Amino acid sequence: MIKKFFIILILVVLFQALRPETARAGSLVFHGFAEEAFGLRVADDKLTKHQSYNMAEQRLQLKTQYNFDGEDLFSRWQGVFRFKGDFTVDEYFAGKTDFELRDANLSFTPAQFMDIKAGRQVLTWGTGDYLFINDVFPKDYVSFYIGRDDEYLKKPSDALKFSFYPALVNVDFIIIPYFEPNSMPDGDRLSFFDNFEGRIAGTSVDRRLLSPSFQAENFEYDGRVYRNFGSAEAAVYLSRGFDKIARSVKDQTAREMFYERQDVFGASIRGPFAGGIGNFEGAYVRSPEDPKGDNRLIENSMSKLMAGYEKDLGGDLKVGLQYYYEQRLEYGAYKAALLPGDYVQDEYRHLLTQRVTKLYKNQTVMVSLFNFYSPSDQDGYFRFSVAYDMTDAWKLTVGANMPWGESDMTEFGQMKENKNIFLRLRYSF
Repeated sequence: MIKKFFIILILVVLFQALRPETARAGSLVFHGFAEEAFGLRVADDKLTKHQSYNMAEQRLQLKTQYNFDGEDLFSRWQGVFRFKGDFTVDEYFAGKTDFELRDANLSFTPAQFMDIKAGRQVLTWGTGDYLFINDVFPKDYVSFYIGRDDEYLKKPSDALKFSFYPALVNVDFIIIPYFEPNSMPDGDRLSFFDNFEGRIAGTSVDRRLLSPSFQAENFEYDGRVYRNFGSAEAAVYLSRGFDKIARSVKDQTAREMFYERQDVFGASIRGPFAGGIGNFEGAYVRSPEDPKGDNRLIENSMSKLMAGYEKDLGGDLKVGLQYYYEQRLEYGAYKAALLPGDYVQDEYRHLLTQRVTKLYKNQTVMVSLFNFYSPSDQDGYFRFSVAYDMTDAWKLTVGANMPWGESDMTEFGQMKENKNIFLRLRYSF
């Protein structure tokens, strides 16, 4: 594994040495990094493919952008083409090689009040820190739990994004033709609670996740209207698409689950508050396929609220707090529809988070502690990392992922066998 990383590193250095010192205007100049990453399990997990570790990979990321200037065909659009792609060698799956296209899009300005961005891109909005209410775009929670960089929590989408800038408000409108789900634990790398088996399961998992087919009626649409009021930014959101997690059951006998249709109506505000920065966000998540809540196999509609506060305490020390509230609507109808032996979901969920970040050694060392705790679920998840910028090019990150919980069914409780200590060594160029 280490040998492969150094082979990649040698190729990067040769690439750097052979390219011209100064690129001509309009040429493509690549940047990126080579990284070695390893995640050691704290306790052996006999349910997964490898008992002693859950991450072992080499990664090479290349990125570039091309600006259309006055000599180009599309100069009147002031266009920018962006590319970012990751090559990986995954030792967890016997050295499997892969390529992920994270950015490949064209941005241009056809009019002074309008921007268009078309192609593969990472989409994000909302006010939460690791918590997402109106940000319904796809996430990669496998990367999150094994210790990859935070960049990989957000998955790219193939989308067409329109941004409008009239006098009173700003408007974003997004069309996503291809459905992209969240990457969730599937038993190979991370064990999880399987509702069909009624226990925490690993490689023995046998189920099918049914994705929406590619057709016009399954396109997803997302909109945001926002503006500033002094130093605060307020926004309203509307999304018409699908849940990115397969929570609903299509066929119990065939063990088929599906991504149900989902409408989200929400709002947020973020701005100065009590000497720091405060934020508040909420949404009504509607289940069009189970509006009355009486289908025990389909997730109910929900209401979600979140409040947060962060403050710089000086001396390169920052703290942040969040409270998240979730309520399953039409709960009486849901309870009445349950059959003997069904697992009962709670009506309410409360979640608290705390973040502490401290910089040392002329801001070359960053210590980060993030903690999730749910008093209603009696579970939590502690994330810790230390990142050291050894030089302008070399960066070493070590950390730990420590989920826990009393119940195997809860969000963090089901992940308790996946605790790990991880290390990432990165060379940027």
